[in-house]
Amino acid sequence: MTIKRLVAPLLVLLLLLLLLSSARCDLLDYGDDEEEGHHTTGNQLLVPRSHQADATQILNNLLKDYDRTLRPDIGEKPTVIDVGIYVNSIGPVSSMDMEYQIDIIFAQTWVDTRLRYNSSSMRILTLNSNMVGLIWLPDTIFRNSKNADSHWITTPNQLLRIWNNGKILYTLRMTINAECQLQLHNFPMDEHSCPLVFSSYGYPRDEIIYKWKRNSVETSDQKYWRLYQFDFMGLRNSTDVLSTTAGDYVVMTVYFDLSRRMGYFTIQTYIPCILTVVLSWVSFWIKSDATPARTALGITTVLTMTTLSTVARNSLPRVSYVTAMDLFVTVCFLFVFAAMIEYAMLNYYAYFMRRPPPKTKRMAYTSLNMTRPSRTMMPMAAPCSGTTTTTTAFTSAWTGERLQELLLLLRGVQRGRLEERAHTRQHPGAGFLLTGLLPHLLLAF
Repeated sequence: MTIKRLVAPLLVLLLLLLLLSSARCDLLDYGDDEEEGHHTTGNQLLVPRSHQADATQILNNLLKDYDRTLRPDIGEKPTVIDVGIYVNSIGPVSSMDMEYQIDIIFAQTWVDTRLRYNSSSMRILTLNSNMVGLIWLPDTIFRNSKNADSHWITTPNQLLRIWNNGKILYTLRMTINAECQLQLHNFPMDEHSCPLVFSSYGYPRDEIIYKWKRNSVETSDQKYWRLYQFDFMGLRNSTDVLSTTAGDYVVMTVYFDLSRRMGYFTIQTYIPCILTVVLSWVSFWIKSDATPARTALGITTVLTMTTLSTVARNSLPRVSYVTAMDLFVTVCFLFVFAAMIEYAMLNYYAYFMRRPPPKTKRMAYTSLNMTRPSRTMMPMAAPCSGTTTTTTAFTSAWTGERLQELLLLLRGVQRGRLEERAHTRQHPGAGFLLTGLLPHLLLAF
């Protein structure tokens, strides 16, 4: 009876314990599900939950005695690094600064035998950027870069993958401002090959060897590129060896071939220069006596060409050699300047060739081979006989001479006016002076 009384409470306690344990398990499972939905850790992203322990154990074993300051196979053979580049965008290209901007994903692959592991279920470990600083990485530098930035939004744009045979893939996204020595002799019809040069900073050829992968350089859709003044013609890569006092280094180069577009410079420079030259030729159809119009047109076109040449030069660096655009603008300027000089010479020679003789009367007498009779004063009448007859004869003779002289003078004046007719158009004051003085000359005689 006593045993039965003890068994009943024990059974009740066991049932309560079972209920409590089941409730606790449900609460734990609910909490784990909530964490998986809202607070997922980095390890849970990399591998399934069932393999977390295996991945953690593999990484701990790999990094236990790992020295990241030493390259793989040091003292045995050089480390071979396969390189690949994915071009996101190119541009803009700055002719003033002799540089271009490029956005790339740079991939490097090599084998590190120290990171080999045995796992049939996990052949590849895909790790985030936190593991990048725990293993050895190549000291690759871009030799012609002026400035380079890595992308860190929203997380560092880095990827690290480790294969079970020790193969490592490391990718990094970066934006580089690289030098490009533009040869502007044919500007704006020039073509360029802008390089992207990289190599190891400290490891010579007997320690690190770079190689291109198959299809090592790929490009994205070009409609998102910012090549405003250029067309992308293609790319090519090469491998060289740079010999220095510190050793021989393997240098890898990618050339991006660019061709400049003519549209912008045609609208901004070529068409205005051509129209300005044609406008300067309009002065040839303006009358030569329209001095203000032709002078104003010539000076305006010369100043316009000066402004256009200055604007065209502002888009270029201050190079010491002559470009194709400089030649074109200079020839246009010479045409405009020659039109201005032509009118100045025409006006100068027309003035001296059409100018009337300095002494019209003398030329008139000389052409008739006659001498001008001297003018004598009329004698005073003497109080003697025959005074009336002498005075009448002298007066008639003197009057005939005066009439002949007057006729000769009129002929000379008429000839001078015929020669002066064209000249009076440019110098109306001279014609007016001659016309106004002619009646007074006639009255004087």
